[in-house]
Amino acid sequence: MRDMNRREFLGVSAAGLFGASFASTAMAREVWSSGTEKPAFTLPAGTIDCHMHIYDDRFPSAPGTTLRPPNASIEQYRAVQTRLGMHRNVVVTPSTYGTDNRCTLDALRRFGQDARGVAVVDSSVTQQQLSDMHDAGVRAIRFNLSYPGATTVDMLAPLASRIAPFGWHIELVVQGAKLPSLETILSALPCPLVIDHIAHVPQPGGLESDAMRAARRLVDRGNTWITLSGPYVDTKSGAPGYADVAPVAKAFIEAAPERMLWGTDWPHPTQKSDKPDDASLVDTIAGWIGRSDWQQMIFVSNPEKLYGFA
Repeated sequence: MRDMNRREFLGVSAAGLFGASFASTAMAREVWSSGTEKPAFTLPAGTIDCHMHIYDDRFPSAPGTTLRPPNASIEQYRAVQTRLGMHRNVVVTPSTYGTDNRCTLDALRRFGQDARGVAVVDSSVTQQQLSDMHDAGVRAIRFNLSYPGATTVDMLAPLASRIAPFGWHIELVVQGAKLPSLETILSALPCPLVIDHIAHVPQPGGLESDAMRAARRLVDRGNTWITLSGPYVDTKSGAPGYADVAPVAKAFIEAAPERMLWGTDWPHPTQKSDKPDDASLVDTIAGWIGRSDWQQMIFVSNPEKLYGFA
């Protein structure tokens, strides 16, 4: 892009608030993230984004899926990585593709050794397919029980037994209100469990909810991890501080900092407009963690261990 075109695109030459607003909106469309500044917090060297997605319409959406965001490319994500100051990531197959993992596998091939993957499979998956995915960098399978789709509760235990020999784990996204009814099944899984998006503890009153109590019991058993991501999904108080979600996140962090993870949730597919500022999210979550030794664990060493990064 020529310098003048870039200035015009960013709204530098436009006057007043309209120009600044237009520039912000355009930039958000370009990288699915609002804001342009770097985080005030400097992410530790080797930081790993444990939850992000790639969307590519070369790969068809699964029939009946309701969440179908526009393309969100590797190049766009790399721009966000550069802004945040990190280069390693975990690509998660979104519900959009059902059990078709080709988009994720293509992304893993293109990202190379800096990436690992989370696939979605059902009971029909073969051992050879699991082995091939392991060789490609997959280290977990995902169950999205928030939306009716390819995976169901009755597949949890059988598939967990099949992936355990690979050293994989289960990643779960589910409404927090459903956690108490799933607790017995989840606590008996023969592999680690990761619950995404701060366990989707509902607001208001998250700390005192049955969902929080169930999630804490799972964490306290020692085999459950929590991803600190997507605070905008369940908040009622909103950005920038997510004052209602903050006590929930801090309670998880204080209970088991050695089993906390961090993720951007880029390109924030549940947010149809007003994409969050990824730099601001980094600052917020780093602030919740607080201690520098815990920041090192959560941003770097915890995911290195769980996802098998060299």
